[in-house]
Amino acid sequence: MTGILGLYMFDERWRVGSFGRYGLLALQHRGEETAGLVTLGERFESIRGFGTVDEVLSDSRVRKLGGHLCLGQVSPYKCAPEDVAPLMVEGRWRVALTLDGKITDIEGYRWNPELSYERNVVKAFSEDLSGYDNPIDAVKGFFEKCRGGFSFITLDEEGNMVAGRDPLGVKPLTLGKMGFDGGIVSSETCVMDTIGERTPVSPAEDIEPGRVMVFTPLSARMETIATCPRRAYCSFEYVYLARPDSYVNGIPIYRVRKRIGELLAEENPVDADVVIGVPATAIPFAMAYSNATGIPIEKGFEQTGRRVRSAMKPTQFERLKGVQLKLNVIAEAVRGKRVILIDDSVVRGNTMANIVYLMKEKGAKEVHVRIGSPHIVSHCPFGTEVPPEDELIGRHLSEDKIAEVVGADSFHYLSLEGLVKAIGLPKSQLCLGCFTGEYPEVAG
Repeated sequence: MTGILGLYMFDERWRVGSFGRYGLLALQHRGEETAGLVTLGERFESIRGFGTVDEVLSDSRVRKLGGHLCLGQVSPYKCAPEDVAPLMVEGRWRVALTLDGKITDIEGYRWNPELSYERNVVKAFSEDLSGYDNPIDAVKGFFEKCRGGFSFITLDEEGNMVAGRDPLGVKPLTLGKMGFDGGIVSSETCVMDTIGERTPVSPAEDIEPGRVMVFTPLSARMETIATCPRRAYCSFEYVYLARPDSYVNGIPIYRVRKRIGELLAEENPVDADVVIGVPATAIPFAMAYSNATGIPIEKGFEQTGRRVRSAMKPTQFERLKGVQLKLNVIAEAVRGKRVILIDDSVVRGNTMANIVYLMKEKGAKEVHVRIGSPHIVSHCPFGTEVPPEDELIGRHLSEDKIAEVVGADSFHYLSLEGLVKAIGLPKSQLCLGCFTGEYPEVAG
Protein backbone atom coordinates (compact mmCIF):
# COMPACT_ATOMS: atom_id res chain seq x y z
CA MET A 1 0.00 0.00 0.00
CA THR A 2 0.96 3.64 -0.39
CA GLY A 3 -0.36 6.92 0.95
CA ILE A 4 -0.96 9.66 -1.63
CA LEU A 5 -1.93 13.29 -1.23
CA GLY A 6 -2.77 16.27 -3.42
CA LEU A 7 -3.44 19.87 -2.30
CA TYR A 8 -4.85 22.45 -4.69
CA MET A 9 -5.16 26.06 -3.55
CA PHE A 10 -6.79 28.46 -5.99
CA ASP A 11 -5.11 31.52 -4.43
CA GLU A 12 -1.45 31.71 -5.48
CA ARG A 13 -0.52 33.47 -2.23
CA TRP A 14 -0.70 30.14 -0.38
CA ARG A 15 2.45 28.16 0.44
CA VAL A 16 1.28 24.58 0.85
CA GLY A 17 4.50 22.75 1.68
CA SER A 18 3.88 22.59 5.42
CA PHE A 19 0.27 21.47 4.90
CA GLY A 20 1.57 18.74 2.60
CA ARG A 21 3.98 17.61 5.30
CA TYR A 22 1.21 17.45 7.92
CA GLY A 23 -0.97 15.50 5.51
CA LEU A 24 1.77 12.95 4.90
CA LEU A 25 2.33 12.62 8.65
CA ALA A 26 -1.33 11.59 8.88
CA LEU A 27 -0.66 8.95 6.20
CA GLN A 28 2.64 7.73 7.68
CA HIS A 29 1.06 4.38 8.66
CA ARG A 30 0.75 3.56 4.94
CA GLY A 31 4.50 3.54 4.35
CA GLU A 32 7.73 4.18 6.23
CA GLU A 33 10.42 3.43 3.63
CA THR A 34 10.21 6.52 1.37
CA ALA A 35 8.54 9.93 1.46
CA GLY A 36 8.29 12.71 -1.08
CA LEU A 37 6.69 16.09 -1.65
CA VAL A 38 6.51 18.07 -4.91
CA THR A 39 5.20 21.66 -4.98
CA LEU A 40 4.35 23.92 -7.90
CA GLY A 41 4.27 27.69 -8.02
CA GLU A 42 6.46 29.40 -10.56
CA ARG A 43 8.26 26.07 -10.99
CA PHE A 44 8.34 22.51 -9.65
CA GLU A 45 10.27 22.02 -6.41
CA SER A 46 10.71 18.72 -4.60
CA ILE A 47 12.06 16.93 -1.55
CA ARG A 48 12.20 13.16 -1.80
CA GLY A 49 14.17 10.47 -0.02
CA PHE A 50 14.39 7.30 2.04
CA GLY A 51 12.88 7.24 5.52
CA THR A 52 9.87 8.56 7.40
CA VAL A 53 8.20 11.92 6.84
CA ASP A 54 10.04 13.41 9.82
CA GLU A 55 13.36 12.17 8.47
CA VAL A 56 12.89 13.27 4.85
CA LEU A 57 10.60 16.28 5.14
CA SER A 58 11.96 18.25 8.06
CA ASP A 59 10.29 21.53 9.00
CA SER A 60 13.32 23.54 7.94
CA ARG A 61 13.49 21.91 4.49
CA VAL A 62 9.76 22.13 3.81
CA ARG A 63 9.54 25.82 4.79
CA LYS A 64 11.86 26.62 1.88
CA LEU A 65 9.41 25.18 -0.66
CA GLY A 66 7.31 27.64 -2.61
CA GLY A 67 4.09 26.94 -4.45
CA HIS A 68 0.35 26.79 -3.87
CA LEU A 69 -0.10 23.26 -5.30
CA CYS A 70 1.51 20.02 -4.16
CA LEU A 71 1.64 16.23 -4.44
CA GLY A 72 2.96 13.91 -1.76
CA GLN A 73 3.50 10.22 -1.13
CA VAL A 74 4.64 7.81 1.57
CA SER A 75 5.51 4.27 0.56
CA PRO A 76 6.45 0.93 2.15
CA TYR A 77 8.62 -0.03 -0.83
CA LYS A 78 12.37 0.17 -1.09
CA CYS A 79 13.35 1.41 -4.56
CA ALA A 80 16.08 3.05 -6.60
CA PRO A 81 16.68 6.76 -5.77
CA GLU A 82 15.20 7.88 -9.09
CA ASP A 83 12.00 5.94 -8.35
CA VAL A 84 11.14 7.75 -5.12
CA ALA A 85 7.70 9.26 -5.72
CA PRO A 86 6.12 11.58 -6.67
CA LEU A 87 7.53 10.61 -10.05
CA MET A 88 8.36 13.24 -12.66
CA VAL A 89 7.22 12.47 -16.21
CA GLU A 90 8.99 14.39 -18.96
CA GLY A 91 7.19 14.68 -22.29
CA ARG A 92 5.18 17.25 -24.15
CA TRP A 93 4.34 18.57 -20.67
CA ARG A 94 6.09 18.00 -17.40
CA VAL A 95 3.82 16.07 -15.03
CA ALA A 96 4.28 14.93 -11.43
CA LEU A 97 2.61 11.59 -10.68
CA THR A 98 1.81 9.67 -7.50
CA LEU A 99 0.14 6.24 -7.41
CA ASP A 100 -1.35 3.91 -4.82
CA GLY A 101 -1.77 0.31 -5.88
CA LYS A 102 -0.61 -1.32 -9.08
CA ILE A 103 -1.18 -0.86 -12.79
CA THR A 104 -1.10 -4.39 -14.21
CA ASP A 105 -1.52 -3.56 -17.89
CA ILE A 106 -1.32 -0.52 -20.17
CA GLU A 107 -3.07 -0.82 -23.51
CA GLY A 108 -0.60 -0.60 -26.40
CA TYR A 109 2.50 -0.63 -24.16
CA ARG A 110 4.97 -3.52 -23.99
CA TRP A 111 6.54 -3.70 -20.54
CA ASN A 112 10.33 -3.62 -20.51
CA PRO A 113 11.64 -6.30 -18.11
CA GLU A 114 14.92 -4.42 -17.73
CA LEU A 115 13.15 -1.40 -16.19
CA SER A 116 11.57 -1.14 -12.77
CA TYR A 117 7.79 -0.97 -12.46
CA GLU A 118 8.02 2.78 -11.78
CA ARG A 119 10.23 3.43 -14.82
CA ASN A 120 7.86 1.43 -17.03
CA VAL A 121 4.91 3.55 -15.92
CA VAL A 122 6.86 6.77 -16.47
CA LYS A 123 8.03 5.59 -19.91
CA ALA A 124 4.51 4.59 -21.01
CA PHE A 125 3.04 7.85 -19.72
CA SER A 126 5.76 9.94 -21.38
CA GLU A 127 5.23 8.25 -24.73
CA ASP A 128 1.48 8.77 -24.44
CA LEU A 129 1.67 12.50 -23.69
CA SER A 130 2.50 13.46 -27.28
CA GLY A 131 -0.86 12.26 -28.60
CA TYR A 132 -3.00 14.90 -26.85
CA ASP A 133 -3.57 18.63 -27.25
CA ASN A 134 -3.61 19.46 -23.52
CA PRO A 135 -2.24 17.85 -20.37
CA ILE A 136 -5.64 17.15 -18.79
CA ASP A 137 -6.75 15.08 -21.79
CA ALA A 138 -3.34 13.39 -21.77
CA VAL A 139 -3.76 12.26 -18.16
CA LYS A 140 -7.32 11.07 -18.68
CA GLY A 141 -6.39 9.33 -21.93
CA PHE A 142 -3.46 7.51 -20.36
CA PHE A 143 -5.37 6.20 -17.35
CA GLU A 144 -8.25 5.07 -19.55
CA LYS A 145 -5.73 2.62 -21.02
CA CYS A 146 -4.57 1.30 -17.64
CA ARG A 147 -5.84 -1.85 -15.91
CA GLY A 148 -5.30 -2.99 -12.34
CA GLY A 149 -6.16 -1.74 -8.86
CA PHE A 150 -4.94 1.80 -8.29
CA SER A 151 -5.68 5.39 -7.46
CA PHE A 152 -3.61 8.31 -8.74
CA ILE A 153 -3.02 12.05 -8.58
CA THR A 154 -1.17 14.11 -11.19
CA LEU A 155 -0.02 17.73 -11.29
CA ASP A 156 1.12 19.29 -14.57
CA GLU A 157 3.27 22.36 -15.20
CA GLU A 158 0.27 24.38 -16.34
CA GLY A 159 -1.28 24.12 -12.88
CA ASN A 160 -3.86 21.37 -13.42
CA MET A 161 -4.42 18.54 -10.96
CA VAL A 162 -6.23 15.31 -11.90
CA ALA A 163 -7.09 12.63 -9.32
CA GLY A 164 -8.89 9.37 -9.98
CA ARG A 165 -9.50 5.69 -9.28
CA ASP A 166 -9.54 2.55 -11.37
CA PRO A 167 -13.01 1.29 -12.44
CA LEU A 168 -13.06 -1.41 -9.74
CA GLY A 169 -12.26 1.02 -6.93
CA VAL A 170 -9.72 -1.31 -5.33
CA LYS A 171 -7.74 1.53 -3.74
CA PRO A 172 -9.46 4.32 -1.81
CA LEU A 173 -9.34 8.02 -2.70
CA THR A 174 -11.20 10.76 -0.86
CA LEU A 175 -11.95 14.40 -1.55
CA GLY A 176 -12.03 17.22 0.99
CA LYS A 177 -11.57 20.96 1.19
CA MET A 178 -9.51 23.67 2.84
CA GLY A 179 -11.93 26.45 3.65
CA PHE A 180 -13.18 28.16 0.51
CA ASP A 181 -9.74 28.34 -1.10
CA GLY A 182 -8.84 24.83 -2.09
CA GLY A 183 -9.28 21.09 -2.33
CA ILE A 184 -7.63 18.06 -0.76
CA VAL A 185 -7.30 14.62 -2.32
CA SER A 186 -5.89 11.80 -0.20
CA SER A 187 -5.89 8.06 0.41
CA GLU A 188 -7.76 8.47 3.70
CA THR A 189 -10.09 10.92 5.43
CA CYS A 190 -7.74 11.27 8.42
CA VAL A 191 -5.83 13.82 6.30
CA MET A 192 -8.90 16.05 6.19
CA ASP A 193 -9.14 15.89 9.98
CA THR A 194 -5.50 16.96 10.20
CA ILE A 195 -5.34 19.83 7.71
CA GLY A 196 -8.84 20.47 6.35
CA GLU A 197 -12.50 20.73 7.26
CA ARG A 198 -14.71 17.75 8.01
CA THR A 199 -17.28 17.13 10.70
CA PRO A 200 -17.35 13.71 12.42
CA VAL A 201 -20.82 12.93 11.07
CA SER A 202 -20.07 14.06 7.52
CA PRO A 203 -17.18 12.06 6.07
CA ALA A 204 -15.28 13.38 3.08
CA GLU A 205 -16.62 12.53 -0.34
CA ASP A 206 -15.12 9.55 -2.13
CA ILE A 207 -13.96 9.88 -5.71
CA GLU A 208 -16.04 7.11 -7.24
CA PRO A 209 -14.39 4.26 -9.18
CA GLY A 210 -13.74 5.12 -12.82
CA ARG A 211 -14.07 8.85 -12.17
CA VAL A 212 -11.56 11.69 -11.98
CA MET A 213 -11.62 15.01 -10.16
CA VAL A 214 -10.10 17.74 -12.34
CA PHE A 215 -8.79 20.94 -10.75
CA THR A 216 -7.78 23.87 -12.95
CA PRO A 217 -6.91 27.46 -11.96
CA LEU A 218 -10.52 28.43 -12.72
CA SER A 219 -12.63 25.37 -11.87
CA ALA A 220 -13.07 21.98 -10.21
CA ARG A 221 -15.19 19.27 -11.82
CA MET A 222 -15.83 15.53 -11.69
CA GLU A 223 -15.68 13.44 -14.89
CA THR A 224 -16.12 9.78 -15.81
CA ILE A 225 -13.30 8.09 -17.75
CA ALA A 226 -14.26 4.41 -17.39
CA THR A 227 -17.18 2.31 -16.22
CA CYS A 228 -17.44 -1.12 -14.64
CA PRO A 229 -20.56 -3.02 -13.56
CA ARG A 230 -18.98 -4.16 -10.29
CA ARG A 231 -16.94 -2.87 -7.35
CA ALA A 232 -13.97 -4.56 -5.70
CA TYR A 233 -13.00 -2.51 -2.65
CA CYS A 234 -9.88 -3.81 -0.90
CA SER A 235 -11.01 -5.70 2.23
CA PHE A 236 -7.57 -5.46 3.84
CA GLU A 237 -8.02 -1.69 4.15
CA TYR A 238 -10.64 -2.38 6.81
CA VAL A 239 -8.59 -4.98 8.67
CA TYR A 240 -5.16 -3.37 8.76
CA LEU A 241 -4.19 -0.71 6.24
CA ALA A 242 -6.38 2.28 7.15
CA ARG A 243 -6.24 4.33 10.34
CA PRO A 244 -9.11 3.64 12.79
CA ASP A 245 -10.22 7.29 12.62
CA SER A 246 -10.64 7.13 8.83
CA TYR A 247 -13.63 6.37 6.65
CA VAL A 248 -13.00 4.14 3.63
CA ASN A 249 -15.69 4.08 0.94
CA GLY A 250 -17.96 5.82 3.42
CA ILE A 251 -17.52 3.12 6.11
CA PRO A 252 -15.95 4.03 9.49
CA ILE A 253 -12.91 1.83 10.08
CA TYR A 254 -13.34 1.86 13.85
CA ARG A 255 -16.87 0.45 13.58
CA VAL A 256 -15.62 -2.41 11.37
CA ARG A 257 -12.81 -3.26 13.79
CA LYS A 258 -15.13 -3.31 16.77
CA ARG A 259 -17.43 -5.66 14.87
CA ILE A 260 -14.48 -7.91 14.05
CA GLY A 261 -13.76 -8.27 17.77
CA GLU A 262 -17.38 -9.16 18.50
CA LEU A 263 -17.41 -11.79 15.75
CA LEU A 264 -14.12 -13.28 16.96
CA ALA A 265 -15.79 -13.79 20.35
CA GLU A 266 -18.79 -15.46 18.69
CA GLU A 267 -16.86 -17.73 16.33
CA ASN A 268 -14.11 -19.06 18.59
CA PRO A 269 -14.79 -18.49 22.31
CA VAL A 270 -12.29 -19.64 24.93
CA ASP A 271 -12.25 -19.59 28.72
CA ALA A 272 -9.50 -17.22 29.84
CA ASP A 273 -8.51 -14.60 32.41
CA VAL A 274 -7.49 -11.66 30.28
CA VAL A 275 -7.74 -10.24 26.74
CA ILE A 276 -4.73 -8.46 25.22
CA GLY A 277 -4.54 -6.79 21.81
CA VAL A 278 -1.35 -6.39 19.82
CA PRO A 279 -0.73 -2.64 19.32
CA ALA A 280 -1.96 -0.75 17.60
CA THR A 281 -4.34 -2.12 14.95
CA ALA A 282 -5.76 -4.95 17.05
CA ILE A 283 -6.66 -2.81 20.10
CA PRO A 284 -10.25 -2.14 18.87
CA PHE A 285 -10.61 -5.90 18.19
CA ALA A 286 -9.53 -6.70 21.74
CA MET A 287 -11.75 -4.05 23.35
CA ALA A 288 -14.81 -5.35 21.53
CA TYR A 289 -13.89 -8.98 22.33
CA SER A 290 -13.62 -8.07 26.01
CA ASN A 291 -16.94 -6.21 25.99
CA ALA A 292 -18.67 -9.12 24.27
CA THR A 293 -17.35 -11.80 26.64
CA GLY A 294 -16.91 -9.95 29.92
CA ILE A 295 -13.28 -11.10 30.12
CA PRO A 296 -11.16 -8.16 31.36
CA ILE A 297 -8.86 -6.40 28.95
CA GLU A 298 -5.32 -5.47 29.92
CA LYS A 299 -2.54 -3.41 28.41
CA GLY A 300 -0.09 -6.18 27.65
CA PHE A 301 2.73 -4.31 25.95
CA GLU A 302 4.83 -1.19 26.31
CA GLN A 303 6.43 0.49 23.32
CA THR A 304 10.05 1.58 22.99
CA GLY A 305 10.70 4.44 20.57
CA ARG A 306 8.32 5.63 17.87
CA ARG A 307 5.53 3.48 16.56
CA VAL A 308 6.72 0.95 13.95
CA ARG A 309 4.43 -1.10 11.71
CA SER A 310 6.67 -4.14 11.84
CA ALA A 311 4.57 -6.19 9.39
CA MET A 312 5.42 -3.67 6.65
CA LYS A 313 9.19 -3.90 7.07
CA PRO A 314 10.89 -5.47 4.03
CA THR A 315 13.23 -7.91 5.83
CA GLN A 316 12.65 -10.50 8.55
CA PHE A 317 15.37 -8.96 10.73
CA GLU A 318 13.64 -5.56 10.60
CA ARG A 319 10.26 -7.13 11.39
CA LEU A 320 11.59 -8.99 14.44
CA LYS A 321 13.49 -5.91 15.59
CA GLY A 322 10.29 -3.88 15.21
CA VAL A 323 8.35 -6.39 17.33
CA GLN A 324 11.06 -6.46 19.99
CA LEU A 325 11.08 -2.65 20.21
CA LYS A 326 7.37 -1.98 20.14
CA LEU A 327 6.11 -5.03 22.06
CA ASN A 328 7.83 -5.36 25.41
CA VAL A 329 5.47 -7.59 27.40
CA ILE A 330 4.23 -6.21 30.73
CA ALA A 331 4.82 -9.17 33.05
CA GLU A 332 2.20 -8.14 35.61
CA ALA A 333 -0.51 -8.26 32.94
CA VAL A 334 0.17 -11.89 31.96
CA ARG A 335 1.90 -13.69 34.83
CA GLY A 336 -0.05 -16.78 35.88
CA LYS A 337 -2.95 -15.94 33.54
CA ARG A 338 -4.71 -17.56 30.62
CA VAL A 339 -4.33 -14.96 27.89
CA ILE A 340 -6.43 -14.35 24.77
CA LEU A 341 -3.97 -12.63 22.41
CA ILE A 342 -5.64 -10.80 19.52
CA ASP A 343 -3.85 -9.58 16.38
CA ASP A 344 -4.98 -8.27 13.00
CA SER A 345 -3.28 -10.84 10.77
CA VAL A 346 -0.62 -13.53 10.60
CA VAL A 347 1.46 -13.62 7.45
CA ARG A 348 4.60 -15.71 7.94
CA GLY A 349 4.07 -16.54 11.62
CA ASN A 350 7.57 -15.61 12.75
CA THR A 351 6.61 -12.44 14.59
CA MET A 352 3.61 -14.13 16.23
CA ALA A 353 5.87 -16.93 17.45
CA ASN A 354 8.14 -14.30 18.97
CA ILE A 355 5.22 -12.57 20.71
CA VAL A 356 3.87 -15.84 22.17
CA TYR A 357 7.36 -16.77 23.35
CA LEU A 358 7.79 -13.38 25.07
CA MET A 359 4.43 -13.76 26.84
CA LYS A 360 5.19 -17.22 28.14
CA GLU A 361 8.68 -16.12 29.16
CA LYS A 362 6.98 -13.44 31.32
CA GLY A 363 4.82 -16.06 33.00
CA ALA A 364 1.65 -16.45 30.91
CA LYS A 365 -0.03 -19.75 31.82
CA GLU A 366 -1.74 -20.15 28.45
CA VAL A 367 -1.83 -18.07 25.25
CA HIS A 368 -4.81 -18.43 22.91
CA VAL A 369 -4.35 -16.52 19.64
CA ARG A 370 -7.28 -15.00 17.77
CA ILE A 371 -6.74 -13.26 14.42
CA GLY A 372 -9.08 -10.54 13.14
CA SER A 373 -8.87 -11.61 9.50
CA PRO A 374 -9.08 -14.86 7.50
CA HIS A 375 -5.93 -16.76 6.59
CA ILE A 376 -3.84 -15.03 3.92
CA VAL A 377 -3.17 -17.39 1.03
CA SER A 378 -2.23 -15.26 -1.98
CA HIS A 379 0.15 -12.53 -3.07
CA CYS A 380 -1.67 -9.31 -3.99
CA PRO A 381 -1.31 -8.08 -7.60
CA PHE A 382 -2.58 -4.61 -6.62
CA GLY A 383 0.28 -3.47 -4.43
CA THR A 384 -0.70 -4.55 -0.90
CA GLU A 385 2.37 -5.77 0.98
CA VAL A 386 1.92 -9.56 0.94
CA PRO A 387 4.97 -11.87 0.69
CA PRO A 388 5.38 -14.63 -1.91
CA GLU A 389 2.93 -17.48 -1.51
CA ASP A 390 5.55 -20.00 -0.35
CA GLU A 391 6.11 -17.79 2.73
CA LEU A 392 2.44 -17.58 3.77
CA ILE A 393 1.84 -19.79 6.79
CA GLY A 394 -1.95 -19.76 6.38
CA ARG A 395 -1.67 -21.18 2.86
CA HIS A 396 0.18 -24.27 3.97
CA LEU A 397 -0.83 -25.12 7.55
CA SER A 398 -4.06 -25.77 9.44
CA GLU A 399 -4.99 -23.71 12.48
CA ASP A 400 -3.97 -26.53 14.84
CA LYS A 401 -0.60 -26.83 13.14
CA ILE A 402 -0.06 -23.06 13.24
CA ALA A 403 -0.79 -23.13 16.99
CA GLU A 404 1.94 -25.72 17.35
CA VAL A 405 4.41 -23.74 15.21
CA VAL A 406 3.91 -20.40 17.04
CA GLY A 407 3.73 -22.02 20.48
CA ALA A 408 0.11 -21.05 21.22
CA ASP A 409 -2.37 -23.18 23.16
CA SER A 410 -4.98 -22.53 20.47
CA PHE A 411 -5.13 -20.51 17.26
CA HIS A 412 -8.10 -19.36 15.15
CA TYR A 413 -8.70 -16.93 12.29
CA LEU A 414 -11.83 -14.88 11.70
CA SER A 415 -13.90 -16.58 9.01
CA LEU A 416 -14.27 -15.06 5.55
CA GLU A 417 -17.99 -14.75 6.17
CA GLY A 418 -17.25 -12.97 9.45
CA LEU A 419 -15.03 -10.41 7.73
CA VAL A 420 -17.64 -9.66 5.08
CA LYS A 421 -20.27 -9.29 7.81
CA ALA A 422 -18.03 -6.92 9.80
CA ILE A 423 -17.39 -4.67 6.80
CA GLY A 424 -21.09 -4.52 6.01
CA LEU A 425 -20.84 -4.59 2.21
CA PRO A 426 -22.02 -7.38 -0.10
CA LYS A 427 -19.30 -9.93 -0.78
CA SER A 428 -19.61 -9.10 -4.48
CA GLN A 429 -18.39 -5.55 -3.80
CA LEU A 430 -15.15 -6.57 -2.06
CA CYS A 431 -11.75 -7.72 -3.26
CA LEU A 432 -10.97 -10.70 -1.02
CA GLY A 433 -8.17 -12.07 -3.17
CA CYS A 434 -5.48 -12.26 -0.49
CA PHE A 435 -7.84 -14.56 1.47
CA THR A 436 -9.21 -16.55 -1.48
CA GLY A 437 -6.68 -16.32 -4.31
CA GLU A 438 -9.39 -14.99 -6.64
CA TYR A 439 -8.91 -11.44 -7.90
CA PRO A 440 -11.28 -9.21 -9.86
CA GLU A 441 -10.54 -8.07 -13.39
CA VAL A 442 -11.89 -5.35 -15.63
CA ALA A 443 -12.68 -6.41 -19.17
CA GLY A 444 -11.24 -4.37 -21.99
